[in-house]
Amino acid sequence: MFSQSEENYLKAIFHLTSAEKSGITTNEIAEKLATKPSSVTDMIQKLSDKKVVIYKKYYGVELTDLGRKIAANIVRKHRLWEVFLVEKLHFPWDEVHDIAEQLEHIQSLKLIRQLDQFLGFPTQDPHGDPIPDKNGNLKSIEKCLLSTLEKNESGICVGVNDSSSEFLKFLDKKGITLGKQIIVLDKEDFDDSLLIEIENQKIPISKKIANNLYIQKS
Repeated sequence: MFSQSEENYLKAIFHLTSAEKSGITTNEIAEKLATKPSSVTDMIQKLSDKKVVIYKKYYGVELTDLGRKIAANIVRKHRLWEVFLVEKLHFPWDEVHDIAEQLEHIQSLKLIRQLDQFLGFPTQDPHGDPIPDKNGNLKSIEKCLLSTLEKNESGICVGVNDSSSEFLKFLDKKGITLGKQIIVLDKEDFDDSLLIEIENQKIPISKKIANNLYIQKS
């Protein structure tokens, strides 16, 4: 069994790990969890003793196979609960992350299996992130940031890079939601800001906004 704090560390390392990057520094983990590097060092030692992470000096921290499986299951529970909260309880997508942070620590495998079945075995959460299957596998889709599109290019909005409540509320105000087609009408050379079109509505957005929207090109 792992404590909630230990699970949060495993999940943070899971999110920081990518195909291009495996060794995660203690500073990166500290920033992700908003804690002190010294606290991270202590926790990494505990997790190493439990055989769920490996720490190598000058290389960083990585998950063992067991650690990755546990972390993927935590992420799976989190994202399934987000789907449940949005689709069944009709929570707005900007409110569900914090609630799912609490629900992800429920240990009942039977509950999660039945939740998955009840929801129709969803493959992505309300923010467009893939849901790991029961074996911890993630099915990725081809996507790119809206900021990489040029004038007259278009695509379908499939996810967000920033899932903060503030950003999601901003998107709601602008009518930008998953599944909608976005057309780039213009792109400013000076600051890379964009003029986009969604459902015949022209919307100016900054480079910062474009850097936080994932698009599947048409």
